[in-house]
Amino acid sequence: MADPLHQFVIHKWIPFEFGNIDLSFTNSSAMMFAGVAASVMLFSFGMKRKAMVPGRLQVITEMFYEMVSGLVKENIGPKGRKYFPLIFTIFMFILMGNLIGLVPYSFTYTSHIIVTEALALMIFSMVIVVGIANHGLHFFKLFVPPGCPVFIYPLLIPLEIVSYIARPMTHGLRLFANMVAGHIMLKVFAGFSVGMASAGALGFLPGLLPMAINGVLMAFELLIAFLQAYVFAILACIYLKDTVEIEH
Repeated sequence: MADPLHQFVIHKWIPFEFGNIDLSFTNSSAMMFAGVAASVMLFSFGMKRKAMVPGRLQVITEMFYEMVSGLVKENIGPKGRKYFPLIFTIFMFILMGNLIGLVPYSFTYTSHIIVTEALALMIFSMVIVVGIANHGLHFFKLFVPPGCPVFIYPLLIPLEIVSYIARPMTHGLRLFANMVAGHIMLKVFAGFSVGMASAGALGFLPGLLPMAINGVLMAFELLIAFLQAYVFAILACIYLKDTVEIEH
């Protein structure tokens, strides 16, 4: 348990295999269900009263709604309103995963690159499919920088394609790396604190320093949990704008 990487290990709670496909119910699956359930309960109870003078829970739910609605409107435009349910769902799914991961003995499903890259690839695939459906071959104008001389197209177009393909990798990698790094730091400083305290009276006072640092890091991780969900959502909006309006 002192291993800072132990917290990222996936454990099978209900093993199940269908042929060569592993469909086991794991701790990651359980935390995903918990994240969805927490989101549903938050908005069900928060908006139940629909009071003119909102309570604290209603204020939180309305704040999330207005923030994501503003993201969609500012980055995609009025025509992007149809993407609001998708962006809102992704934002809450990531946010709940980040927050649940800060609870002791839980599991952070957003710390696994397979989850973050799956979300990023979903957005990337949707942009290509919907973009071609809406704009036809004109969609590929994204790879032709405006105002550039024709003779340098053979050099610039491959670079633009590589840059475009890198979108889902950087999109998912950013969230994954931040979650992993933050949780490793929390575990390392917690290990310092416990190790010094177990040394007896001489180690108790020095052990308070990493404990205090861990408290600060926990507050910082709460901020990162919201920030990374926000960044992932805003980048999804920026990418989805290509399906509404072609811009380089």
